[in-house]
Amino acid sequence: MATATKVSNVRWMVAAGIVGSLMVVSAGSAASLASSKSTTYAVTETPDVPDMIARISERTCPSSMALVGNSCVDKYEGSLVEIHDDGTETDFSAHEAPNGQHVRAVSRAGVVPQAHISMVEAKRACAASNKRLCRADEWKAACKGPSSTRYPYGNARVANACVDTNRTSPMIVLYQGERTGRTMNDPRANQMENTVEKTGDAASCTNEYGVHDMVGNVHEWTDDGSFRGGYYLDTKLNGEGCDYRTTAHAPAYYDYSTGFRCCADVGADVLE
Repeated sequence: MATATKVSNVRWMVAAGIVGSLMVVSAGSAASLASSKSTTYAVTETPDVPDMIARISERTCPSSMALVGNSCVDKYEGSLVEIHDDGTETDFSAHEAPNGQHVRAVSRAGVVPQAHISMVEAKRACAASNKRLCRADEWKAACKGPSSTRYPYGNARVANACVDTNRTSPMIVLYQGERTGRTMNDPRANQMENTVEKTGDAASCTNEYGVHDMVGNVHEWTDDGSFRGGYYLDTKLNGEGCDYRTTAHAPAYYDYSTGFRCCADVGADVLE
């Protein structure tokens, strides 16, 4: 009879971005498997979920994006770089409308997110980086996190967890409350103190997926023609937190509160 050997099979089950159980099976030789004395051992270990999500994201999505189900979602609110005729790129102002400019979307920590952007321009910027504007369902799934909570950090609102508490209204300070196309696209609006913050600065405004600022800071356009998550002055009037949704404006609309975030299919050849 052949000498018995040990065979170890390791299988990682991955579904919707969550790592399943690690199954370790030990058995005897083929001959002993036919014997009534053969024994099979199954050991199930539960890995640390946030750690494993991060490790899977590194394998399947670019470093600037997070794995959410079958999608890659930008970790940070979108900002823009301008592409020049010689192929070089420079940062585009977050306080100016990019209408007609040769720009593309990037996802970076520690920068002022782009505002003054319409859904039309946001789609164009995402496409220039081989991405797309997020679908409503994948945006909402990313915001709510694996636990599907109302806010990225939980079901109950926590003051100052996101950029949405006791912020300054630039329209009141600059224009005594006048809200028109002229006033709401004043480049000074988000340059005032206590308005918008840099991406990722609100350390608590995230979840296990590693996406940041999906509630508050600036609104984020999705491809259904709405913008979501609220902005620094309002995360409650049109639904709370991740359920916030505004449909009152046309795709060409923009003001100091409107931003965006890009998504892509897993495996897409995106530009970072």
